[in-house]
Amino acid sequence: MAVETIDEYLDSLPEDRREAIEAVRSAVAAGIPEGYAEELRWGMISWEIPLETYPETYNGQPLAYVSLASQKNHMALYLMGIYSDEGNRAWFENALKERGTKLDIGKSCVRFKRLGDLPLDLVTEAVGRFSVNDYIQTYEKSRGLA
Repeated sequence: MAVETIDEYLDSLPEDRREAIEAVRSAVAAGIPEGYAEELRWGMISWEIPLETYPETYNGQPLAYVSLASQKNHMALYLMGIYSDEGNRAWFENALKERGTKLDIGKSCVRFKRLGDLPLDLVTEAVGRFSVNDYIQTYEKSRGLA
């Protein structure tokens, strides 16, 4: 049975994963700028720009900014702000380096196996770096619309 709400998603996780995902969710919520909506989309907890605010997306879906998921072998935090902006990515990687933290990072994905691997204060700061308007401008620039 597919889960349909964030609460159902959290309840479906093993206890250790649920605790970690809830802690990261709280860190995101503490830093996310006003205007993003928290939804369950694509089987993940996502913070996105609602279509009422910005309907001109390439796929007709709300514009995702942050997503959080429990995958088979790890948990993942998708930070589209570090994917879509080279300066923001450099800031994030330098902040990790300054802390002596080594994370498995893809283009937008930060993979972690334990909550203690992920600096939550840095997550809060990272998600706070783009207002809705700033992220829309970055998105439009990346799509050649600006």
